Amino acid sequence: MIIKKKIKKFKPSKYSDIVIKDCGKIILNNNEQVTFSDKYKKNKNYDVTKKDWGYYATPSINKRLKKNNFISYIVMNKSTNFYIMLVHKNKMKLFLKYLKEEKLKIIPWPKNLRK
Repeated sequence: MIIKKKIKKFKPSKYSDIVIKDCGKIILNNNEQVTFSDKYKKNKNYDVTKKDWGYYATPSINKRLKKNNFISYIVMNKSTNFYIMLVHKNKMKLFLKYLKEEKLKIIPWPKNLRK
């Protein structure tokens, strides 16, 4: 694993007033994993694992994320770009406000994947 620290600030879209701070880059080899944790809730972890075919970009959305009180959404912006967003159950109002402010739309999961 290689870690490159670099700070860059940018807006995620021309419609947004939000400024994102890019804090660096992590380069993984196959079968290496990085775990992200919340500064205030250390038991809430999120893993990304590098494989030879690509990445496990998220833990299981119907088991481990649910266990950690996250809900998964597919979201589309005005340019029809799609994103996977993980929302903490206790932060739903903030998420809905964010969607409205950024003019984003939730794409419903297919019926056979809903639980």
